[in-house]
Amino acid sequence: MLRLKEKYQKEVVPALKEEFHYKNDLAVPRIEKVVINTSFGRRIGEEKGERQKKTMAAIERDLSLITGQKPALRKAKKSIAGFHLRAGMPVGYQVTLRGGRMYDFLERLIYLTFPRTRDFRGIAEKNLDKQGNLTLGFAEQLAFPEMSAEEERESFGLAVTVVTTTKNREKAKRLLSLMGFPFEKEKK
Repeated sequence: MLRLKEKYQKEVVPALKEEFHYKNDLAVPRIEKVVINTSFGRRIGEEKGERQKKTMAAIERDLSLITGQKPALRKAKKSIAGFHLRAGMPVGYQVTLRGGRMYDFLERLIYLTFPRTRDFRGIAEKNLDKQGNLTLGFAEQLAFPEMSAEEERESFGLAVTVVTTTKNREKAKRLLSLMGFPFEKEKK
């Protein structure tokens, strides 16, 4: 199996150059970064004190195991009474991956996480936005190979956004499918 970065350089770049008539390798679309987000939701709002800190620490630990990088704490920018949210209150964690860590994460996502996901039939095309970014939602972190179901864990969902340099949905889909992302088969 080719490593993902090598695969991009040796297979994907020449294929995209030929298909879309790019003259320069640097003009070929690429994956710029991967952003992983999770929010605490009601879980933290209902808990107070020591229990809240334990929950936040468990989520941070699991997210850093999945990504290989320490997550950044995100706080609310403004107060929203309906959500019992005050400005400055912690609301979630975010990790931005670039370079080698990004390719390692994507490799595990494509070759290990997707096959482990129950009833996975491929990525829906609606997950691609008009700017060519792919957003995937996971209901639980247990889909990732770094998580063990035997250990007692705080269950949380997360969103993975793959940001590409192209601003075109079709080119982004072609780039991601050449990289190995399994898109749903089109129904006839």
